[in-house]
Amino acid sequence: MRKAIPALVLVATLAACATGPTLTTEERLALYREHAGEPTGSFRLERMPGMQNWTPLGDQALAVWTSANRGHLLELRSRCSGLGPAARISITNSMGVVGARLDSVVVSPAAGAMARSCRIETIRPIDGTALREAKRELREAQYIERSEAPPEETPST
Repeated sequence: MRKAIPALVLVATLAACATGPTLTTEERLALYREHAGEPTGSFRLERMPGMQNWTPLGDQALAVWTSANRGHLLELRSRCSGLGPAARISITNSMGVVGARLDSVVVSPAAGAMARSCRIETIRPIDGTALREAKRELREAQYIERSEAPPEETPST
C-alpha cells in the first residue's frame, strides 16, 4: 500500500503538468463566443430539464450541451450569482423548447439558500467539434521545442 501512494502522487503531478495553464473566465467565454453561431430564438432540449450537461462561463453565461457535439451558449440578461459554483441547474421551457427572452436558468441553491432564476437573453448554437479542436490547439501551443524557443534575454551590466 505504501508503494501505491508515491505512484499516485506521481500520476497526479504529471496530470497537473500536462493540462497547462488555465484560461481566465473572460478567455473561456471569448473562446466559446468565437465558436458560437448567430443568435437563434430557441432550441429544443433533448434530455430531461435539469439533467443536461452544462459549463458555467462566469456569472452571466453558460454552455448547455444537448449532445457531445451540440451545445448552446446562453447569455443571461444580468449577473446570476451562484452560477459558477452551482452543482445543478434547471432551465424553464415550453414543451421542451427553450426560448430567448422567455425562459430562465434556475440555479439550484446550496443548503438553506433560495433558488435564483436568471432570464436568458441570447441563445447561440456552439460548434462543439471546433471548440474541442481549439482547446486542444491551445494546450499544444504551451509546448515549444528548446531549439524553437526565442533566445533568453541576458541582463545588461
